Amino acid sequence: MKFGRVPVDRAQGAILAHSLALPGGRLRKGQVLGPEQVAALTAAGHAHVTVARPEPGDVPEDAAAARLADALVPDPQAARLRLAGAFTGRVNLAATTAGVAVIDADAVTAVNRVDPAITLATVPPWLQMRPGGMIATVKIIPYAVGKAQLDRACAAGRGALRVQPPVYRSASLILTDAGGANADKLANKGRRAVRARLETLGMDMACTQRVTHDSAALAAAIEAAHGDMILILTASATSDARDVAPEALRAAGGRLDRFGIPVDPGNLLFLGTLGARPVIGLPGSARSTALHGADWMLSRIACGLPPDADEIAAMGVGGLLKEIPTRPMPRTGPRPAGDGG
Repeated sequence: MKFGRVPVDRAQGAILAHSLALPGGRLRKGQVLGPEQVAALTAAGHAHVTVARPEPGDVPEDAAAARLADALVPDPQAARLRLAGAFTGRVNLAATTAGVAVIDADAVTAVNRVDPAITLATVPPWLQMRPGGMIATVKIIPYAVGKAQLDRACAAGRGALRVQPPVYRSASLILTDAGGANADKLANKGRRAVRARLETLGMDMACTQRVTHDSAALAAAIEAAHGDMILILTASATSDARDVAPEALRAAGGRLDRFGIPVDPGNLLFLGTLGARPVIGLPGSARSTALHGADWMLSRIACGLPPDADEIAAMGVGGLLKEIPTRPMPRTGPRPAGDGG
């Protein structure tokens, strides 16, 4: 593509590079200059104008953006994505359902290595999505790009994006109660926070049980839970793999798979199974609706994409989430007894 200042009488058929105010109205950048626009520029006293002129083999920005978006998402219905119409060299891609963003990071990087004129920006992999939430944007920087470069970008990014919806439709919540003046307040707060997380994923709260913070009572509640997933929010922090909640899971016939994750808040979360059903033990900090390690785990597990040990280890990079104003003490201070992180 050629770009630069040319005499106005030689600008017909070129693309206006910068918007210009004229007595009869504004000429906007990106407009192809026809005889009327050239005449208006001449009448306004413009001798030169900055334009872009595609060369043979170049693909206009909107057509190029649309073609790359089509390559990234060959089957929008299957990928659960909606591709917006191209405008100013841009196509936005949005989720059509709740779920998590499944992104081939290597493919995205390969697209962006082809040519600086061709760009693809996405949300982080595994980000929880709402219907209508934007997962990616394609932007062609100049007014046209070479077909050969566009072909390479399309090949590099083919099928790189999709949204995975939940495969589990409901969850049971079990709250343990350690007594005290604030027990009802904490239980209600936890119930609301968990329900909000499930509703964001389009899931139902199958049932809620509140039991004494005791392994035997909790084990009985786990056995009685009938949701597709089981969530346990304990009144007292789980401090060890042999603590009350993990022991209750074992007593109910379940298995503890992991205690502790490198995400803060959320360090004291544990993962397990009861038969084919996932079990997530939530720390007390999950009573807040602020971003939490529970959000990362719940969304991936609910969508049938549980992270393995290597993926959990990698969560530590970026796993220091923003401070929660409701935490009893800042992280820089001494650890209070019974910290529910």
